[in-house]
Amino acid sequence: MVQAALFATDFQTAERAIQETGADWGESHDWYWQGLRCHWRVLGAEDARPLVLIHGFGASSAHWRHNAEPLKAAGFRVFSLDLIGFGASAQPGLKQFRRLDNRLWGKQLAAFLEQIVQASPSQQALLIGNSLGALTALTTAAFRPDLVGAVVAAPLPDPALVEPLSFRPTRWWRRLKHKLIAIIFRLLPLELIVPLIARTPLLKAALQMGYHHSIQLDHELLDLIAQPARRPSAARALRAMCVGMTLRPVGCTAPRLLKRLASKPGRPPILLLWGREDRFVPLKIGHRLQHQYPWITLSVLDETGHCPHDESTQAFDQAVFSWLNLNLGNEQ
Repeated sequence: MVQAALFATDFQTAERAIQETGADWGESHDWYWQGLRCHWRVLGAEDARPLVLIHGFGASSAHWRHNAEPLKAAGFRVFSLDLIGFGASAQPGLKQFRRLDNRLWGKQLAAFLEQIVQASPSQQALLIGNSLGALTALTTAAFRPDLVGAVVAAPLPDPALVEPLSFRPTRWWRRLKHKLIAIIFRLLPLELIVPLIARTPLLKAALQMGYHHSIQLDHELLDLIAQPARRPSAARALRAMCVGMTLRPVGCTAPRLLKRLASKPGRPPILLLWGREDRFVPLKIGHRLQHQYPWITLSVLDETGHCPHDESTQAFDQAVFSWLNLNLGNEQ
C-alpha cells in the first residue's frame, strides 16, 4: 500500500515537532543477519510509508537524533539501522569470506528492507543516507531498485569520484596490492590509536572537521560518537573496514553504481544534499554529478558542513520534503 503524498501542511507539522528528540529516539531492537547482531530503531505508525535513515562513518542511528521526530510528524514510519561495525551492531574483524565494505553494507540494508521494513515493489522504502550511509543507500538502490522508492545522499562520498580509475590493473598487480594493504593494516597499531582518539580531545577535534559551526557544547554528539569507538572490538572492525573499502570491487564504487542505475528505466530518483562548507567531500563533486546525470537533483545548504542533517536540521528537512513532493507527489 502506497501512502498519500506529502503536502505543505506536512512540513508545517514537522516544523512544530520536537527538534531535540535525543540520541535515544524511537524503539530499539536487535536483528540477526548472517550471524551478526544488528541494532535498529523505529518510530511512527505501522501503516505509514517507510523511510530508512543510514548513518555515516563513525556514527550510528543515534546521529539522526534531530530528524526522527519531524519525519514521523510528516507522516513517515522512520527506521534507522546501525551498519555492521558501527553503533551497537556487531564489530567483526578481518575475514577472508566477508569484507566490511559498501557491498556488504548494501546487502545488509537490502535484507533489512525485506525482512524488517517489509519493503516491496508495491511499498518501496525511501532511503536517506549521510556520507558512508549515502554510499550504502546508493549501493542498495543499484542492486535492488525494486525495494527503493527514492534516495537522498547527504552528501555522496567516494575516493573514486575524486580520482576516477583510468586503467584496469593486471591480475598480478591486484594480488600484490591485496597483500600489501593487508600487511599494512595488520601492522598498524589500531588497538592503541583508536582508544587514544576516543578518550582524548582528539575525537572532538576530528568531529569538528565535519561541522561548520562549533560543537564545543554539544556533549550528546560527542558521546554518541565516542561510545561505539570505546568498545573493545572497535579497532578490529576499523581494520576490517580499511582493508575492505580499499580492496572493494570496482563495480561497487560510486561511479560504477551510478552508471548501473542510469541504465535502469525504473531507477529511483536521487537527491544530492551538500553542505557548502563540507571539508571532507568537495561540493564540486556534487555539481559534476548533476551535470553528468541530469536526473539527479542537487541542493546546497549554506553555512553547513559534512553532516547537514544534524547541523542544519530544519533546512535539511525542508529540502527533503520539497523534493519528495516534486518526485512522489503523484502517488496516492
